[in-house]
Amino acid sequence: MAALPDKKSPAAVKMNCWEFKKCGRQPGGHKERELGTCPVTVHGDLDGAHEGKNGGRACWVIAGSLCGGKIQGTYAQKLTNCWRCEFMNLVKKEEEPTEFGFSATRLGLEKALEKTKQR
Repeated sequence: MAALPDKKSPAAVKMNCWEFKKCGRQPGGHKERELGTCPVTVHGDLDGAHEGKNGGRACWVIAGSLCGGKIQGTYAQKLTNCWRCEFMNLVKKEEEPTEFGFSATRLGLEKALEKTKQR
């Protein structure tokens, strides 16, 4: 019987949005020069949210991400589209059963990050 992956095993590594979507807008990505650096990839305030790098697992709360081939607006403008996004729903499925759960809001993400830092 195979052992379950532990937190440090490659199987337990959680994808960031740019890895899942393969958009190429991360620093050094194949579309960065053409489309610019996605703000999600460098948004350090949410580094670690849902165990992602920068805003990589919280892209729905960061304005200026590229979805469906176009730049998205503010949180309020883009959230309806995000709820239909395969990546957001993957993160939701992965995070709901965890200690701090899933958050669709920036405030919720910030509170969960603060709790993880207090451990």
